Amino acid sequence: MSTLLVINAGSSSVKFAGFAAGTNEPRVLLRGQIEPLSDAPRLLVRDAAGVSLEDRAWPAGSALSHAQSFDVLRAWLETHGAGDLVAVGHRVVHGGTRFAAPVRCVDAVLRELDALVPLAPLHQPHNLAIIRAVAARSPQLPQVACFDTAFHRTLPEVAQRFALPRTLHDQGIRRYGFHGLSYEFVARRLREIDPVLAAGRVVVAHLGAGSSLCALHAGRSVDTTMSFTPLDGVPMATRCGALDAGVLLHLLAERQCTVEQLTHLLYYESGLLGISGISGDTRALLASDAPAAREAVEVFVYRVVREIGALVAVLGGLDALVFTGGIGEHQAAIRQAVCARAHFAGLELEAQANALNALQVSAGHSAAPVFVVPTDEEAMIAIHTRAVLDTSRSPT
Repeated sequence: MSTLLVINAGSSSVKFAGFAAGTNEPRVLLRGQIEPLSDAPRLLVRDAAGVSLEDRAWPAGSALSHAQSFDVLRAWLETHGAGDLVAVGHRVVHGGTRFAAPVRCVDAVLRELDALVPLAPLHQPHNLAIIRAVAARSPQLPQVACFDTAFHRTLPEVAQRFALPRTLHDQGIRRYGFHGLSYEFVARRLREIDPVLAAGRVVVAHLGAGSSLCALHAGRSVDTTMSFTPLDGVPMATRCGALDAGVLLHLLAERQCTVEQLTHLLYYESGLLGISGISGDTRALLASDAPAAREAVEVFVYRVVREIGALVAVLGGLDALVFTGGIGEHQAAIRQAVCARAHFAGLELEAQANALNALQVSAGHSAAPVFVVPTDEEAMIAIHTRAVLDTSRSPT
């Protein structure tokens, strides 16, 4: 069976999905992950219906590199009749100003992407490591990089600028936005659900371990909450979200924090974990009676609602609100708390629909409909990868 493989590599995990290569629309064959790579890795594979196909664990103390994880995955695919790979599509978090669309992973492209590693240190190095590992083992196998920033290249200039000297903006210090593959998939799905609404003013809340919001007008990104890096915007599981730059100056000058310590603080020790001191997972926080856990949830909801208000102002109104991402798709309590606080927009949820994570969770009298749309970044990558390959095969 010919398979188009999609890989999303993180610091300690490799998530993947296999799609039938010969279909017009991506048809998923399997999904899975290998994690944690650093100690006692575990390979989990499920079919399209979610039925387990593999659950293999390595002993404690063992580890896999990104290259070794690809070896494991390729061997499993071959053993199970899906090893005839036609291409590999990758999520790459940062494409900078240069890459506004998916591209083939050639050496010159990878060198440019290396320069963007400081802008996305949690993701970019690992995205590139797996690409190079695949190239080393299968140099003839086409690979395509799909960028989380590309969807936001439609932001107007006024939404891209920081109030910094123009020379810095010209050097690339600007607002980029992230989660673009997710927003692109949701915009595509919304056109199927309701083309009229999709052509209007929509706010999408991608809420998960990493969270952001995006304002869509006619399916195009016009503003978003993440900016120069994936640190900006609402608080996340362990990331701080928007922060007064003076705090950073204070920590550097008065507390003598090193850049490394500051990076670790902002990416790994802050957000919901930092506020609560308990967990960065909203499920654990909602289940806790600790005041700090409740406060963390309240801050998260408050900041999400504040950003909704800002994006509605940018759009000049609201025709629909869409929740997506792990929290947005599965946590009714968070959706209810957000919409209850967003009373200025006249949003009202229908309790049973919300509890069931239905497609439309708003009440009939809600001023704007509220949807829950599961995202599928892997499917979006598969669509882009096929399009790039089809274009490269077309006669000039």
